[in-house]
Amino acid sequence: MSPNVPLAERLRPHTLAEVVGQQHLLGEGMALRIAFESGQPHSCILWGPPGTGKTTIARLMAQAFDAQFITISAVLGGIKDIRDAVERAQVAQGDLLGSSLGEGGGARRTIVFVDEVHRFNKSQQDAFLPHVESGLFTFIGATTENPSFEVNSALLSRATVYVLQPLSSEDLKQ
Repeated sequence: MSPNVPLAERLRPHTLAEVVGQQHLLGEGMALRIAFESGQPHSCILWGPPGTGKTTIARLMAQAFDAQFITISAVLGGIKDIRDAVERAQVAQGDLLGSSLGEGGGARRTIVFVDEVHRFNKSQQDAFLPHVESGLFTFIGATTENPSFEVNSALLSRATVYVLQPLSSEDLKQ
């Protein structure tokens, strides 16, 4: 890996076993571990301070479920990015005309990850609703802000909120 790649990216876990911390969610018998083991992804919001593994967990979910992983930055993105994600998810599922099993379609799952989801306004957040409800894709939002105040109630009601904790001194030593 290039020395120009940021340290966080170079150290990012590639498997669930490599994740340090968040044992209250990822430990044996805990909520997110059960979700990973079930084979059934579900929409969720990962809430926690920077550096706690929100993006890593989302990426690992896509990997575990062999899902197409689409990232949208709410800081830089907008409705056009949401429309593009919808179209890519439809192609992955084989729902668009001209898409078939032989052309890369074929019911592949899609996870749409929205970083800093609290930055999207109400109408941008609402744009996800019909697609989450139809099962076109699984929505994962990441936020450092309390989702009860920053994510609209319609989207919040369709997602499980997981609270990530800061890494402990022991976690950092590991």
